[in-house]
Amino acid sequence: MSAIGKGLRRRGRLMAQAVSPPRRGLDAAPGPRAAEGSRADGYVAPRAPRLVDSPVFVLSCVRSGSTLLRVLLNSHSSIRAPHEMHLRTLHVHLSRDFTADAMRALELDKEELEHTLWDRVMHLELARSGKQIIVDKTPPNTLIWPRLQRCWPNARYIVLLRHPGAVVASLTDRRTDPDHEQIRAEVLDYGVRLDEARRALDAHVMTYEDLTADPEGTTRGLCEYLDVPWESAMLDYGTKDHGTFRPQLGDWSPTIRSGRVQPARPADPKAELPPRLAELARAWGYPVS
Repeated sequence: MSAIGKGLRRRGRLMAQAVSPPRRGLDAAPGPRAAEGSRADGYVAPRAPRLVDSPVFVLSCVRSGSTLLRVLLNSHSSIRAPHEMHLRTLHVHLSRDFTADAMRALELDKEELEHTLWDRVMHLELARSGKQIIVDKTPPNTLIWPRLQRCWPNARYIVLLRHPGAVVASLTDRRTDPDHEQIRAEVLDYGVRLDEARRALDAHVMTYEDLTADPEGTTRGLCEYLDVPWESAMLDYGTKDHGTFRPQLGDWSPTIRSGRVQPARPADPKAELPPRLAELARAWGYPVS
C-alpha cells in the first residue's frame, strides 16, 4: 500500500469518533431512525436478527475500479463477491391499510422488512457459494452507507478511492454526447458521500491506483483486514468464473475481460476540476493543478 493509502486509512480511523454526523434524512447516520417507512404514530421496529452478521461493502464512486476489486476478491476461496446486487432498489410495499398494523404486531415496520429482505438475499447468495464472506460492490451503496450501517451494525467497509479527475474522464469517454456539467455533479455527489464514509467509518481505505500498481501488496492488505490468508489465485482472476458482465451489473469492458490487472489511466494533470472536487482530491492525497 502506498503512503497515500496508509495515511488515509490512519486518518479515517482517527477521525471516526470526532467527525460531525452526516446530514439527516432517508439515509441519515445511525441513531434514531429516519421517518421513512415508519407509521404516523412514530413506531420504529427493533432490529431483527441477521442471517449475515458482517457483510462487506465496497464504497466507491462509479468508474473507480470496483469491478476489478470484486473479481480479485471473488477469486479467493473464502470470499464471494458477486455482480452488483443493488439491494437499495429492493423495496417492500405495504399494500393495505391494515398491513402496517399486522407487521407492527410482529415487531416489524417497512424499513426493517426491507432490511430483512436484503439480509435474506445476502445469505442466499453466500450459502449458494459455499464461502464464508460476502462482498457487495454496488457503487450506489456509497450514497446510502448510513442505512447500510443501520441494517448491519457489524458490517465491514472497503473505501476505494480514485482521482476524481480520472473518474470524470472515464465517465466522459463512456457516454455518448456526454453532459459535462452533469458528469461533474454526479462525481461530486459520490465524492462527498464517499468522503463522509471515509471519515466516519472504521474502514479499510485504498486507492485504485495502488491496486493496479501493486496488486499483490494491496490485496495482501485487504486480506489482513478481512482476516483471511492471502491467496496468489486472487491475482489470476481470469481463470475463474465471475458470472455475468453487463450494464448495471458491473464493468464489461475489454480491460476487465482481459483477465489481467492493467495500469490505471492517470488523471490529466492539465484538467481543471471544480473547486469542491479539487478539494476532495487533495484530501485524498492526489495532486491537483
